[in-house]
Amino acid sequence: MSLRVGADKDSGVAVVTLDRPHRLNAIDLRTADELAAVWREFRFDDTVRAVVLTGAGERAFCTGIDRDAAVRQPGSPYMQDDPLLRIGPKANDLWKPVIAAVSGMACGGAFYLLGEAEFVVADTTAVFFDPHTAYGMVSAYESVLMAARMPYGEVARMMLMGTAERLSAERAHAVGLVSELTAPGEAVAAATRCARILAGYPPNAVQGTVRALWTAQEAARAQGFAQAPALIALGSLPPSEQAELFAARQPGGFRVR
Repeated sequence: MSLRVGADKDSGVAVVTLDRPHRLNAIDLRTADELAAVWREFRFDDTVRAVVLTGAGERAFCTGIDRDAAVRQPGSPYMQDDPLLRIGPKANDLWKPVIAAVSGMACGGAFYLLGEAEFVVADTTAVFFDPHTAYGMVSAYESVLMAARMPYGEVARMMLMGTAERLSAERAHAVGLVSELTAPGEAVAAATRCARILAGYPPNAVQGTVRALWTAQEAARAQGFAQAPALIALGSLPPSEQAELFAARQPGGFRVR
């Protein structure tokens, strides 16, 4: 399994851990399937009333899709398959609160998960960035999701600067992407404390509030997602050229702000 799932029936809190630290918790097709299955299972488990989502190891929360994942695509430019579109709780009709606990890197496809969490707790080792533009790819779905969580100028800079900059945990907290900042290694504990409080409230009231909050941004997200496939098809380099840019990357050389 690429996930670890632990549930405390007394508190009503489940902890879902991306468990591929050797790949910086990048999501392959198997992990995408497991995430979707876990969210859908939680829909029927009334003993789970709140969820903490995190990543194993100290280096990364999640680094997006695994570069070795072979994603078959239709030949038509009008159709695209993105396996990350189904990895989040909202995409699987789960309206129980999810709190993300971030240590280390959160980049690229990680925003599919952060964008569907109710809020983010991070420790001071966390950094956020989106490498798409540096490798000749349009950041579409990620940008739409993060535009609902951050001021426009901040999200625009993060998405456009690619691998040249990383948003520090402190800056992410200052602009509202992160709701609570902790010492290294304490993000999961802090997120779990919040989750226990939410799990102790009447669940229908909590879930209704989650649904109402999502409704407030749902129309804009749907419009952005509807345009994303065309923008990706028009603006992204062919996969072979993307791979060349990725292979030519140099370690370091980025600024943390």
